[in-house]
Amino acid sequence: MMLDPLEIKRQVEEDLKEVKSLQKLLEVKAKYIGKEGIITQALKAIREVPQERRKDYGLLINTIKEGVEKLLREKEEELRHLEVEERLKNEWVDMSVPLEPLVGALHPVTQTLRRIKDIFIGMGFSPFEGPEMELEEYNFDLLNIPKEHPAREMQDTFYINMEGYLLRTHTSPAQIRVMLSQKPPIQVIAPGKVYRRDDDPTHSPMFHQVEGLVVNEYVSFRHMKYTIESFLRAFFEKHVSVRFRASYFPFTEPSAEVDIGCVICGGVGCRVCKGSGWLEVMGCGMVHPKVLENCGIDTDIYQGFAFGMGVERLAMLYFGIDNIKLFYENHLRFLKQFI
Repeated sequence: MMLDPLEIKRQVEEDLKEVKSLQKLLEVKAKYIGKEGIITQALKAIREVPQERRKDYGLLINTIKEGVEKLLREKEEELRHLEVEERLKNEWVDMSVPLEPLVGALHPVTQTLRRIKDIFIGMGFSPFEGPEMELEEYNFDLLNIPKEHPAREMQDTFYINMEGYLLRTHTSPAQIRVMLSQKPPIQVIAPGKVYRRDDDPTHSPMFHQVEGLVVNEYVSFRHMKYTIESFLRAFFEKHVSVRFRASYFPFTEPSAEVDIGCVICGGVGCRVCKGSGWLEVMGCGMVHPKVLENCGIDTDIYQGFAFGMGVERLAMLYFGIDNIKLFYENHLRFLKQFI
């Protein structure tokens, strides 16, 4: 089968005029140089050409093939260039157009933490944040926590693979650092992350605490009671019933647990308060004289009170959330409620 180079070139150029996509180009390519293409079939027919003409025939077909491949390459480059131009046109952004305002919100735990801090700052407290990787001495020893205390055991505390270091189990070490570095009067809050080996619907291995400390010459349990009651009523933005129950903490004496009237049922009794009408929200007490002495504070002159609360616990009560894990799963359906 003899091919006319000029005719083939004309046919290819004619076919390429109709090509507007790379897919269509592949069809034209198959028509001429595919397995069953015109030029491919002409090459297969070389054995039918007399011996003396085969060389010239082969050179002719190869010349035609090279010409067709060149035309196909040029068309492919043209199509790809047009494709890029179209994509750039569609993706072009006018940088001079003002952006729409971003829609977002603070995480409910962050909102709660800021709310707590703002209230206490308004009451004259200064924030102080200590390190999250803490010395056992500050986390336990100076706080009058005995060596045999259950809180020191591996199932409660995350110990670092370094002698004397751990992830703090409360923010009380920050209070120790303040008392070691400052002279009374002291009035601080210690907000931050703490770590314990807890994992259930109401506990998390990492959560946030805010602890408060006041040390001066005249402070009393009465002052502590007034401070806590004022904070809780400001936090919940309404009058809430508050009660103090005798308790025990190694670093305070006397110590108390603080309950509020259930903010869900109004004290009538519900699933959240387990029918009691009360919800525990924090612990408190007068700073143990031994803790003050450990920090070099003269207990004949000074005394103090301290309190501590879980931020997630207050956030759950304030927003009406019954599972602490919702704070950390970051589901948009949950978080959108707080925009």
